[in-house]
Amino acid sequence: LSAAAWAVGLGWGLPALTTLTVLAGNLRIRPERLQRLYALYADIQLGLLGLKPRNVVDPAVDPRKPYFFFQNHVNHFDFIACHNATPHYRQGIELDAHFRIPLYGPFMRSRGTIAVRQGARGRLVELRERCREEMVMGRSILAFPEGTRTLDGRVGPFKRGLFVVARDLGAPIVPIAVCGMWDFMRKGSAMLRPGAEVVVQVGPPLETAGVTDDDLPALVERLWDWIAERVDRHGAGRIHR
Repeated sequence: LSAAAWAVGLGWGLPALTTLTVLAGNLRIRPERLQRLYALYADIQLGLLGLKPRNVVDPAVDPRKPYFFFQNHVNHFDFIACHNATPHYRQGIELDAHFRIPLYGPFMRSRGTIAVRQGARGRLVELRERCREEMVMGRSILAFPEGTRTLDGRVGPFKRGLFVVARDLGAPIVPIAVCGMWDFMRKGSAMLRPGAEVVVQVGPPLETAGVTDDDLPALVERLWDWIAERVDRHGAGRIHR
């Protein structure tokens, strides 16, 4: 099943990503104008992998307003899983080393994905200005505050830097809990398990305007609690069914 999922998924993914890369990167079509094509790609890709996420979105999330979306990180398909939960164009943040990955790197570059230089001095200032540019254009930001994929299916500790960037820009943060992707694919393994139940929960926006450095830890904890509670609850329900 895993081999079949990879074969079918790559059979669609390779030409689809190549086409999108050419449209945005070579023909210079603004990525947000391709949003329907990105959405179609994600929907078909998930279906071919045997996944059909169920989206639960808080009504307070404004489809016309840019946000910082903070999501738990499980595997390489997290972005695709959450893509169609809301209509926002979400610009991703990736380590610059990832841009050297064949096909994936050019695809991210064509979308304008924000590159982060790990360990570089002044990287938060650079990141803040890149995020500001994206939000001025009406784009949202998608980030994984854990900074790495989970090793046990649970939500790891959040790093503070991304919260500082969102606070400095006065941008509301929307939590996203993607539940069930651990059952589909795990870090360190290429095994795919088609048919996993995946639920994408999008929470209410958390305001950052007026948040001081002293207030920041409470904001980080509040968002971590919201995401971790839903991921743990989904895992517990799976175990006891």
